[in-house]
Amino acid sequence: MDTILQKPHVLMISEITTDGKLTLRRGVSSKILMEHMSPEAKILLHETRASYDAIMVGSSTIKIDNSILTVRLVEGKNPLRVIPSSMADIPLTANILNTSIAPTVVAVSKAAPADRVEVLKAKGVHVVAAGDDKVDLPLLMDALYREFGVRKLIIEGGPTLNWHMLHYRLVDEIRLIHLPFIVGGDDTPSLVGGMHIDSEDQMIRLDLKGSKMVGTNLVTEYDVRYPVA
Repeated sequence: MDTILQKPHVLMISEITTDGKLTLRRGVSSKILMEHMSPEAKILLHETRASYDAIMVGSSTIKIDNSILTVRLVEGKNPLRVIPSSMADIPLTANILNTSIAPTVVAVSKAAPADRVEVLKAKGVHVVAAGDDKVDLPLLMDALYREFGVRKLIIEGGPTLNWHMLHYRLVDEIRLIHLPFIVGGDDTPSLVGGMHIDSEDQMIRLDLKGSKMVGTNLVTEYDVRYPVA
């Protein structure tokens, strides 16, 4: 009998420009745009982090932004930091490897070099093997739920991680912090990357459940409704 995989409730949260972009251009840190969020919206982001068990970003985000992923603008406990990295190639100078300020899980595949895995473990990182050649996200969600007690997870990911999480139907809610800017660019990262769909029947639909102004930023919240399999 197959084991039924468990998963936490997953919120995808992101700042996004009016034309749907996450950064000024490919390879540039999203922190630049985040500096243009209102103080109230920044506080909302940190309040959300403080109310969730774990926060996840992709390894590319770590390499570009060197994110800390802690609660800094409000009182609250730092969430468990989760980074999928199939080959365990996290830069050794990454802020998330400082486990004295917050715990970190790096999810790897079974193909990850053993020496890289050992270096991460030596830094106090929890290493979870999920998948053969690449990180299996449903297996990772199950491990977070069962082994680490994660019941609520935030994704602050880039387009690749966002697409994979949606592709596997793992996202329950989306919250967008709208920035009133247009940056353009054919290859500028947008909210979701990945493969294109073949028809409108494959569209992931969103049910708007709320909107409000937070400082000078519009914030919209959606429930995710996946196509019938």
